[in-house]
Amino acid sequence: MPYTKLIQKCLADNPSAQKELYQLLAGKLFVICLRYTKNRQEAEDWLQDAFVKIFLNLNKFKNEGSFEGWAKRITVNHLITEYRKSKRFGSVSDLDSVLEISETRESAHSTILYEELIKFINLLPEGKKLVFNLFVIEGYSHKEISELLNITEGASRGQLAKAREMLIEIHKKNNTVHAGKIY
Repeated sequence: MPYTKLIQKCLADNPSAQKELYQLLAGKLFVICLRYTKNRQEAEDWLQDAFVKIFLNLNKFKNEGSFEGWAKRITVNHLITEYRKSKRFGSVSDLDSVLEISETRESAHSTILYEELIKFINLLPEGKKLVFNLFVIEGYSHKEISELLNITEGASRGQLAKAREMLIEIHKKNNTVHAGKIY
């Protein structure tokens, strides 16, 4: 594992190793933080908090699986904790009341560029944004999401389906078709 020696140095309180680990992961983890907020300053704050948790729990990493994956999971868990503290995504009963809607597939859905998708995701209501990010971007299952957010799997599926529908509508409203091309 490429991180093994670096982790050992960090555990020995080596400041240059800690700085190197931060530099290796900060960009990747910052992108995750940005996906969960519309505010760059808040994303920077969350990144710093996530790194504090990473360094405090570094001794718990068992060299099983990817270190980057482990660090990403700590970051995402921290972001979920922040959401719960601020109660941004409403009450659990609000999420549970979402009706399951069948997923719609449209060609517009597949033509969205990554940057455009991130911009559109940031326009979603917080609960839908959170579930969409966890499922589509982070790769969590509906079962994992339901456990993290204390909602039912059905509510998670419903939030995802509604988020996808909203993204298609946002995409349609934000793009004009001229001569068969989307601008």
